[in-house]
Amino acid sequence: MAKRTFENALGKLEQITEELENGDLSLEVSLKKFDEGIGLVEYCNTTLTEAKAKVELLLEKQGGLTKQPFDELDHGDQELS
Repeated sequence: MAKRTFENALGKLEQITEELENGDLSLEVSLKKFDEGIGLVEYCNTTLTEAKAKVELLLEKQGGLTKQPFDELDHGDQELS
C-alpha cells in the first residue's frame, strides 16, 4: 500500500465528493464513502495543523520575522462584498 500523503488524501476526498454529488450510489455505499471522507478530512486537518506548527517554529528560530494569522494577511486583490 502506498504511503498516504496530503495530496493523495485530498485527491481521494475530491473523488469521493464527486461520487456523492452524482447521487448514483446506494445508501449503504454512500455512507461508507462519507465515513471514508470523514477520515480523510481528519487526516488532512491534522497534517495542516502540523505544518502550521512547523512554519511557526521556523519563523521563531529566524528571530526577525513575526507571526501573523493567515486571515489577517492583506490579500490585496480580493475585495469584500
